[in-house]
Amino acid sequence: MARPKNKTDLVQQSEKSFADLQSFIAGLSEAEQQHAFPAQYMNRNIRDVLGHIHAWHLLFLRWYEEGMAGRKPIMPAEGYTWKTTPDLNRMIQEKYSQTPLSDIQKLLLNSYQEVQIILAAHSEEELFTKKRYGWTGTSSLGQYLISATCSHYEWALRLIKKGTK
Repeated sequence: MARPKNKTDLVQQSEKSFADLQSFIAGLSEAEQQHAFPAQYMNRNIRDVLGHIHAWHLLFLRWYEEGMAGRKPIMPAEGYTWKTTPDLNRMIQEKYSQTPLSDIQKLLLNSYQEVQIILAAHSEEELFTKKRYGWTGTSSLGQYLISATCSHYEWALRLIKKGTK
């Protein structure tokens, strides 16, 4: 899908991508939902992929809260840099590796809804004006939301489709 360039497209694409992901998973049997992915994938199953998205929702929500309060959020997370994101993603995978899929799905739905509230609360100008908020650097809030939502959901769906073949 093309990258959203306005609020309407971002809301619609975020909702559609999330719904497509949820629908695909719901259409799988219980055994398929628990199926282990091939060894080359860091995320070993659907639970890991959904845990990854949930964790990145939480990261975004922390950045947003701190940034909008006038502080400079540590990105991507305490002890990590953008260059060490693979290490962060491994830590996330380990963190949720013992959490049941049904629990991850509930956590993900809750964090998804929190992110959607933020998205809905902002005007198009607030979302797509670069450098509007000091904490987003040279980017726009919308770019952060695209990464945290539709881009991540589309990545997850592609990975799950590959992993469950």
